[in-house]
Amino acid sequence: MPLAQLITAAELAQRMHEPDLLILDCRFALEDPAYGERSYLESHIPGARFADLEKDLSGPVVPGVTGRHPLPDPQRLLTRLRQWGLDEHSDLVLYDDGPGAFAARAWWLLMWLGKREGIHLLDGGLKAWQEAGLPQDDAIPAGKPGSFSGTADTSMTADARWLQEHLDSAELTLLDARALPRFLGEVEPIDPVAGHIPGAVCAPFTENLDAKSRFLSPAQLHDRFAQQLGGNPPEAAVAYCGSGVTACHNLFALCLAGYPLARLYPGSWSEWITDPNRPRA
Repeated sequence: MPLAQLITAAELAQRMHEPDLLILDCRFALEDPAYGERSYLESHIPGARFADLEKDLSGPVVPGVTGRHPLPDPQRLLTRLRQWGLDEHSDLVLYDDGPGAFAARAWWLLMWLGKREGIHLLDGGLKAWQEAGLPQDDAIPAGKPGSFSGTADTSMTADARWLQEHLDSAELTLLDARALPRFLGEVEPIDPVAGHIPGAVCAPFTENLDAKSRFLSPAQLHDRFAQQLGGNPPEAAVAYCGSGVTACHNLFALCLAGYPLARLYPGSWSEWITDPNRPRA
């Protein structure tokens, strides 16, 4: 079974009655951290639980040490997933407003903990659900606690030290998911230093999507990343972004295209720049 799977709004609507289905609402806004929970409480896909990027899907920030969204403590995240009702056999559907960046972060974290089957991203997110005229409500689901157990897979990540030691590797492809102006250092609306990690390739996550925020076809994504990889082995690729969130969108898209799951640099640019001795471009 492929690691990256999509589900349409119509397909999800047909599966809403399934007892083992767990839906996570992953909406978030970097400029308004309270937006996701506020929007969830107003209305959401029926039965969905809310997964907050900063409270649930990230760990605490240590100024000058970590990036803006460090990985959460595995045991704390496992506890939260079980509170939402996650079992070993659960099927999950993850969604955000539409582009899928925050939903892809949840997908990656589940992969990291060993949940490798039965996970779908809602293609087009809540916007697609609304466009299909499907119902929403404001009910907070009760449900019973789940029993999922997992272990964080450290082989799925690369840290700053390893990356700095391998920047000159001919096989490494470093995929930067940020938009081109941020990659070039022409603008930097979030982090205190502009630019990118030397040798990186600009691979904006938004280019995985069409005009309606639906994912491109696997064939289109395969061609896109074939150009980015430039003949390098896909398993040697490392994805990063500003804080390790939108990079997961590229990792999902790579898997959707049929490539193996590449590694994530979780700290990303916001961690890289905490050490002035690390090179910048």
